[in-house]
Amino acid sequence: MSKFTGRFGHTYPSIHKALCVAAVTFGVAASGTALAQEPTVRVGTVSGPDAQVWQVVQKVAKREGLNIKVVEFNDYVQPNAALDAGDLDANSFQHQPYLDSQVKQRGYKMVSVGYTYISPLGIYSQKLKSPKDLPQGAKVAVPNDPSNENRALLLLAAQGAIKLKSGAGTNGVNATPLDISENPKKLKIVELDAAQLARALPDVAAAVINTNYALAAGLQPARNAIALEDIHSPYANIIVVRTQDKDKPWVKKLVAAYQSEDVRQFMKNEFKGAMVPSF
Repeated sequence: MSKFTGRFGHTYPSIHKALCVAAVTFGVAASGTALAQEPTVRVGTVSGPDAQVWQVVQKVAKREGLNIKVVEFNDYVQPNAALDAGDLDANSFQHQPYLDSQVKQRGYKMVSVGYTYISPLGIYSQKLKSPKDLPQGAKVAVPNDPSNENRALLLLAAQGAIKLKSGAGTNGVNATPLDISENPKKLKIVELDAAQLARALPDVAAAVINTNYALAAGLQPARNAIALEDIHSPYANIIVVRTQDKDKPWVKKLVAAYQSEDVRQFMKNEFKGAMVPSF
């Protein structure tokens, strides 16, 4: 029997059994007369800020005749497994590169139907106001894990600090410093654990830091970063459904509810640049 752990540490039996009461359906009265009830869509997300946002989406969707049942998970594996199994109708927790890797590894038939937000990777510096100000031979610190190092190099390339070999950092292949084809300022790329990057700022010209670690160090992306990922970066998060459902009417309503002004303003007021709408 499959199990998943809820946000308070409780273990629940069979996701399918627990969620079947929220299946997308139209009720039929005991007398046999069809009652066109509002459909309910089961959306999986992760506990924390993502779930907070979906509480706002629920309210917006309700006004448009769509009920949303939010199912929270504590990891990044089960939401796709639950969607594939039919225990969810949609999920919202991942970016496109992660979805692509899951589809390739597990054979899932899933597609993105809309952007949600990005927690932007940023370039931070205690010495510079722009990446263009990087001096010759400057040290630039980047995360040393493959996915985030790839993001960091793509961001540096987007800012014109370096150029990468054709195709590097795309199609599921992570770029490394060995993929730098042009480095006009002879920047020295320093690979560090992501959690150490903010502490390294006094010792480097700039560092590329994940939003969660920047916030923990008292840095605000919108105010302190000298450059941020584009809101339509491949690492912007997405709403995902099974391929067979992508053209169903409820999908359009679901995406519209998320990409509403109510949600945009909630993110702006609640997260102060830590979650930036990418729609």
